[in-house]
Amino acid sequence: MNYMTEYQRWLKLADEETKNELSQIADDDLEIKERFFKELEFGTGGIRGIMGAGINRMNKYTVARATQGLANCLLKSRTAAIDGLCTDASGVAIAYDSRNNSDVFARVAACVLAANGIKVYLFESLRSTPELSFAVRYLHASAGIVVTASHNPSKYNGYKCYGDDGAQLSLELSDVVISEVEKIDLFADVKLMDFNEAKHSGMIEMIGAEVDKAYLAEVAKQSINGDLVREKGGAFPLVYTPFHGAGNRPVRAILDMVGFKNVIVVPEQELPDGNFPTMPYPNPEEKEGFKLGIELAKKNNAELIIATDPDCDRVGIVVKDDKGEYVTVSGNQVGILLTEYILSCRAARGDLPKNGVVIKTIVTSDLIRAICAHYGVEMMETLTGFKFIGEKIRQFEQASLHQSHAETSANNSPRGTEVSKNDDYEYVFGFEESYGYLAGTYARDKDAVVASMLIAEMAVYYKYEKGLSLFGQLGEIYKKYGYYLEEVVSVTMEGITGLTRIQEIMAELRANPPTTIGGLKVIAVRDYQSSVRKVIDGGEEPILLPKSNVLYFELENKNNFIVRPSGTEPKIKLYCLLCGETEAAAKEILKRCKESIDEIIA
Repeated sequence: MNYMTEYQRWLKLADEETKNELSQIADDDLEIKERFFKELEFGTGGIRGIMGAGINRMNKYTVARATQGLANCLLKSRTAAIDGLCTDASGVAIAYDSRNNSDVFARVAACVLAANGIKVYLFESLRSTPELSFAVRYLHASAGIVVTASHNPSKYNGYKCYGDDGAQLSLELSDVVISEVEKIDLFADVKLMDFNEAKHSGMIEMIGAEVDKAYLAEVAKQSINGDLVREKGGAFPLVYTPFHGAGNRPVRAILDMVGFKNVIVVPEQELPDGNFPTMPYPNPEEKEGFKLGIELAKKNNAELIIATDPDCDRVGIVVKDDKGEYVTVSGNQVGILLTEYILSCRAARGDLPKNGVVIKTIVTSDLIRAICAHYGVEMMETLTGFKFIGEKIRQFEQASLHQSHAETSANNSPRGTEVSKNDDYEYVFGFEESYGYLAGTYARDKDAVVASMLIAEMAVYYKYEKGLSLFGQLGEIYKKYGYYLEEVVSVTMEGITGLTRIQEIMAELRANPPTTIGGLKVIAVRDYQSSVRKVIDGGEEPILLPKSNVLYFELENKNNFIVRPSGTEPKIKLYCLLCGETEAAAKEILKRCKESIDEIIA
């Protein structure tokens, strides 16, 4: 594709507002190339990119093109079955978050679907991603769309698609949609219907309060120690911030519903604002976003601060340590705390299922293995991305409906997960290190609403039942199972040069894998792209998960080091998953591994 030819085509065919934007970069060849050197790809779940005019940007044309591709698949599913798109469902549910243009892009998607004769259920105002996941099944829809770029900087927006089970599109279904999207010329092949006309004709139906009520009722059912919270929650102060996003209403509603009456909201970050003026990144992984929350917690003597990202699917926390200082808790550590809390409490009250399973991703803490083994619960791994955890939930449900497991598992197992000989499991909990958690199966994506409720409940439980803070309980877990330490180093590499460099790094590591990392010997290398695990002093064995651009270095003494490009941001991510006999030993290993990163990405 000639980027200048495509630029000229947009100048000729786009609307006046877009033409004006493009005319302002007429003398900037590099900017033109950045916007037009390639199409914004419809990846394994949707599109995400910097907002602006051009084929490599998020705008109403690229959103409309993606939606037309989805519409074509939905129309084909009416005559030929496509797994993951229900043929007799009622339409498509659409939600959007607080980002700039999210409401505009949601309306564009709705108008494209309506023009194709597909009913749309559009939320009347911003809603969380997990509520969209819930709404797909609640409304018996055939698909779902949410407009969000999650925790990316404010210049980004995105668009994710969901199948009829409320999970992000499977790899197989993504391939089908991608093939349709690639056929579409965004100026010639997209159908559009006037928004008001579509509403008047009933093709677009506005939704809201009814779905909210049903969703929150399901979230509340996941509470484990409800009586304790109703007794003690009113006296437990906690600080909450929605980071200017969609979490403000549902998180506050669920906390109030279960009994937390002293929730202090950060006023400067309460209302929706797509510019995210109080932080550079609306990301609960970054402590900088908690600055205002920490100040408020100090004034109110709150032990816990909870933050959710703009679309409210990720949650991060800050707690008091044993010295009274406010410290961040990593995504892995929150998942460790929640896993121990859920399994221990359910085991104590006798309702932990014998066929229960906890699911984590391959880049998530291995401490979960020890916790699950202690409580006699199966632990499974998936590729990175909550979509694969959602697929496992569907797989378990299909197995419970169809008892012929031996026949169905071989043919219908999702490609993003381990294949089990017996899929007769009951999902208990799932999480990924990137601050995403889900208890229950009412939704099929990570949910910061249920996670916020359980984190607050967990804090009350350990305080009043065990005399421990969350920081103290984390220490008890390490004493019980061993000291595990995890850290993710993300290196941003934007633009064409950044993309090229990330590809070079992965190619170099495959061609010449390191023999040691952080002074630890590499004993095996898992290459998920070639689907081979190669033992350094031995042979090879296949990896049963699908192909993915991930390199996993198994180090001596149960330590691991992983490298992968981000699927949603211009970053390369390096994961240190380490363990030691003591905290000091683990921290020393981490220090050495982080020193090795400079050599790896140099």
